[in-house]
Amino acid sequence: MAGTRPIVHIVGAGPGDPDLLTVKARRLIDEAEVVVYDRLVSDPILALIPPGTTRIFAGKVAYNHLMPQPEINDLLVGLARSGRRVLRLKGGDPFVFGRGGEEALHLARNGVRYEVVPGVTSASGCGAYTGIPLTHRDMAHGLRYVTGHTKDEADELNWASLADPDTTLVFYMGRTNVDRISAQLIAHGLPAEMPAAAVVNGTRPDQNAVITTLGELPDRVRSLNKAAPTLLIIGRVVALAEQLSWVSAPGDRNAEATG
Repeated sequence: MAGTRPIVHIVGAGPGDPDLLTVKARRLIDEAEVVVYDRLVSDPILALIPPGTTRIFAGKVAYNHLMPQPEINDLLVGLARSGRRVLRLKGGDPFVFGRGGEEALHLARNGVRYEVVPGVTSASGCGAYTGIPLTHRDMAHGLRYVTGHTKDEADELNWASLADPDTTLVFYMGRTNVDRISAQLIAHGLPAEMPAAAVVNGTRPDQNAVITTLGELPDRVRSLNKAAPTLLIIGRVVALAEQLSWVSAPGDRNAEATG
């Protein structure tokens, strides 16, 4: 509308199942004139974008950024200033390891209005669709979301604080460093027998969840589809998946356990 300051909507697309989109996210997809989307946005959600809407792929894989983050930031500013309705569509929740905060800061510093629309983060979606309650009164008194790789490879996680048997750990982007994650947690006190899971393509029709132990997790992860998004869940609550997965996950989900 003439005279209206441009605005960028930074929208969480959730982990993949289009039924998990918020009502607001669905409406904004219909209204957008240009959509800048990530690699983790699923094909069924991309199919909801109306014909004629401009699509710009800004996907990133660990250590291989097709469009570096500074370029994405500048792209959003330029698109907004062009007067078009801009939708930044991100997998999961924009503010949970989605770099949405960096994009929002860049927009704000350049005088561009923005609005963040939360999405179902991968931890919640993968847990629910795999039958893993992330907290449980008798098994987990805390929950921590952890990045599986850091901005600087020299950075180190506080493994001693993470190795808490009363806390559920969820590692985003943990596939590359799964060997180190397993070894460090065990070295700092978690038992090798601690239940652990790797969930690939969580909430999607081709979801595959491996239920195993912390010690066996690296070998099991190596057997999974390397190109697919993978989430690691470590903690006592994982042991409930065998009982709950058939109840909580709609449709045919592929889950296997090692015992």
